[in-house]
Amino acid sequence: MTTGTVTPVSVPAAVSRIAAAVCLATSGYLHAQLYLHGYRVIPVIGPAFLLQASGSLAVAVLLLVSGPAILRLGAAALAAGALVGFVLSRTIGIFGFVERGFSPAPQALLSLLAEVAVLLLLAVPLLGRVTARRGPPAAGRRWAGRR
Repeated sequence: MTTGTVTPVSVPAAVSRIAAAVCLATSGYLHAQLYLHGYRVIPVIGPAFLLQASGSLAVAVLLLVSGPAILRLGAAALAAGALVGFVLSRTIGIFGFVERGFSPAPQALLSLLAEVAVLLLLAVPLLGRVTARRGPPAAGRRWAGRR
């Protein structure tokens, strides 16, 4: 017999939250590594890498402890922001900074993979909730586009 209120947490949601935290921490570590090994001297980009690293590591630690929606949203925003910066730096440039391909290797590719993984892992529990609410289609229901 337990006392107090216990909020049930589904195992897949907790597992995906912890995995997202690990991936976010990986992204933060890679940004910190790049900051320390040369990016710190690049105007605007250097401080942005330091902020990305600090924010990612802090939110990752908090996600390991708990997973309220605001933390998951913050984690998704950090990952999405890093991805946008990555794309901009390889296309039109960002604050005059342009890179090519997956340079510096292997950090660029690893960071890209970690950030995409964060977004996917945070989406998994949401998709489960949406499909659980919908339930199976009614027997006579016709879906748009189906004939």
